[in-house]
Amino acid sequence: MTTATTKGAIDPYADPGTASRTAVKALIMLLITFIMGTLCLQGFNLVFVQIGADVGAADQASLITAIPSIVLGIVSFIYGSLSDFVSLRRMVVFGVLTLFVGSIFGFVASYFINGGLWVVIIARMLQTIGGQVAGSVYLVMATKYLATHLKVIFFGLFTAGYQLSAAIGVFAAGLLSSVAWQYLFLIPAVSIVFLPFLMKWLPGHGTSGDRIDWVGFTVFGVAVAFLTLFFSYMSWWMLIVAAVLFIAFGIYIAKARNPFITPSFFKNVRWLLAISLILLFYFTNYCISPIFNAIGADVYGMSTGQVSAYIVWAFVVATVMGTSSGAIVGRIGQTASIVIAACLMIAGFVGSAFAVNAGFWVLTLCACVYYAGCGLMYSPLVATVLDTLPVDQSGRGVGMNDLVMNVTASIGIAIFGGLMTTQALAGSSFTGASGSSAGYANLLLIGGIVIAAGLVVFLLIRRKVYAGETKAEEHEPGPVEA
Repeated sequence: MTTATTKGAIDPYADPGTASRTAVKALIMLLITFIMGTLCLQGFNLVFVQIGADVGAADQASLITAIPSIVLGIVSFIYGSLSDFVSLRRMVVFGVLTLFVGSIFGFVASYFINGGLWVVIIARMLQTIGGQVAGSVYLVMATKYLATHLKVIFFGLFTAGYQLSAAIGVFAAGLLSSVAWQYLFLIPAVSIVFLPFLMKWLPGHGTSGDRIDWVGFTVFGVAVAFLTLFFSYMSWWMLIVAAVLFIAFGIYIAKARNPFITPSFFKNVRWLLAISLILLFYFTNYCISPIFNAIGADVYGMSTGQVSAYIVWAFVVATVMGTSSGAIVGRIGQTASIVIAACLMIAGFVGSAFAVNAGFWVLTLCACVYYAGCGLMYSPLVATVLDTLPVDQSGRGVGMNDLVMNVTASIGIAIFGGLMTTQALAGSSFTGASGSSAGYANLLLIGGIVIAAGLVVFLLIRRKVYAGETKAEEHEPGPVEA
């Protein structure tokens, strides 16, 4: 049976059998593109302090991470939601081209022209806007077109890809920090070579004839931006603006003829409960690398390159665990997988808190434990959340997942970064550490407590979340079907 998409040929996505096989080929290319586009996230997160100093804006260096993270959360939601209305192929073409332009612009303008802090921020925003398209489309493709037994496997591959991109980004940033950090911009530009394959294998039709609700997208996106910025600047007027815009958004979707998301979406109790888990489990997602980099510099006198040579192994562990997560979930079920993942993440944070002065290799082992949990957590958690929604809302569900993941992580790094910079928690610690070491130990303990809270919430609400699930057997132990 042909899967060609040329004129007069059969649309492979018109038949479930050929749709799944064609989707697999598209997903592989999307995953590679996503890895290329995402690696800068952790790379710049590791070295943003150095970049701020190099461009003469050390006191504003956190904006290099904060603003692209806000953009990431917003576009994640928009892309996931748009996929219910417009062509996935068109979205990916836009994304890859934007990623390429942002990469070239960032390198040229920062290396040859030295355009300053905002050149770096604008380039990172363009890379984020472009790079996230592949990730959002990947999740939508996996949800809509894959055979059931393949979904968890490809969710696992996605988190493995994310962690692999983090490993590449951290390693590259550490290596290039002593040469020229500007070269970090160029790595994602490679993704342009995958564009012809993506155009061939992605569906070219939209899934809905509805008009795109640009008003709703704009109001909601600006509201989220102000909410996240509040935690970076702690300016109360930003919180007030966010609250007003969220109220306006609620009124708008209640009265609009065709809003991109209806009030009924937020009346889904199972989904609301499931999404709360993402708020807790991903709050600390951006924190480990900068905390460990600070510990390496302040406690052990290490360079960023030396720190990255240790931390990269934690992301390698996460990659391996993410690759295996589909099989693990298929064997032991979603519930057990989430519990084990949470326990590993808690152990990683708490272990690191007690090991701040024990040697950086011990800290690295703790980081490996934490990221093993991260690698395992994504697949069963995303599957749990998306299973609470009907298929025709899967795009918006993916978008909301990505939005909550990135916004809560952005808020987390803003709070943790502020506490880390001011050394507000330094002095003494329950772990026995003192001075600046105590501050880092206390931050790590707080991280463990937040994830422990997520585990408690999950155990309390899991029966309600899985109630009425039509594929309940997927949450129970069983053989891997692949």
